Amino acid sequence: MLKTDGIKETLAQVVSDRRQELSPGRMFVECCTNKGLDAAVEYDVTITDTLTSSRRKSRYPARNIFKAIDLSRDPRQFYWHESPPEPGDAPIDGADVRRELASRFHKSPIPELLTTTAWVQVPPGLWEDPETFESFINYRLIVRLCTAENHTILSGEGGLLNMPGIARMTDPGPFTSTILRACNEVEQMGGTADGLILNPVDYYRAMGSGTLMTDLEQNGVFIVRTRLVEPGSAIVGDFGHGAQLFDAGRSVIRFAEPPPGTFAEPGPAIMAEIYERVVVNLPTNFFLVTV
Repeated sequence: MLKTDGIKETLAQVVSDRRQELSPGRMFVECCTNKGLDAAVEYDVTITDTLTSSRRKSRYPARNIFKAIDLSRDPRQFYWHESPPEPGDAPIDGADVRRELASRFHKSPIPELLTTTAWVQVPPGLWEDPETFESFINYRLIVRLCTAENHTILSGEGGLLNMPGIARMTDPGPFTSTILRACNEVEQMGGTADGLILNPVDYYRAMGSGTLMTDLEQNGVFIVRTRLVEPGSAIVGDFGHGAQLFDAGRSVIRFAEPPPGTFAEPGPAIMAEIYERVVVNLPTNFFLVTV
């Protein structure tokens, strides 16, 4: 089983430690050497959070924008969340300026975690070259798992885009962009808009027509670019305090029979699975905006 030592103090320490550990791909290669097509490895971490990117240009997965709770190391029964006042609620002193004072408080059980799965088909004999096979697991299978994870977190069942209570914003109002208006609205609710998720086409359009993306990043907004948000829309919110990613802290990689329609032709296939789910604590601190 792959062990971790808990939260490291700096990103540099994380990178240093990972270089000294066996990668998920290396562990699977060693298992495959012993068991062949019966190879299966269970990990006691979420493997989409174990690899550092080799890209010169960083592009962050959606999981990186959330506060992740590893339920295997930090078990929880419940999570807290708030909702806006309902029609007919009694007026709350001070809520005309501090809107959040009128919110209602709730407790809910941790929801059932969702399974995220990815598949790759292994070219015949690739496992005979351990270094290449390790790279294939790490940077093809797990990268595909990261993409599938983005779907789970954002647009799948229980994804952020399907969360009830998140307001839609189509008009920039007195601002030059709906993104900036949403950032202001989050702060008017007492939060901080520290994250933005948008389609690459909108990121590069904004980059080509002005300094909005640079201004946001320099102002501390963490930006995630992903196809899983429809072009023309974006999610703005207080990800640091307003949402959480509950994570099982375990994963599996194994040879398996893929479902029909997964590949164009038969051949040995490997699947990877992780288990997680997003919850929103402060839905009033998130906006789905038209850009």
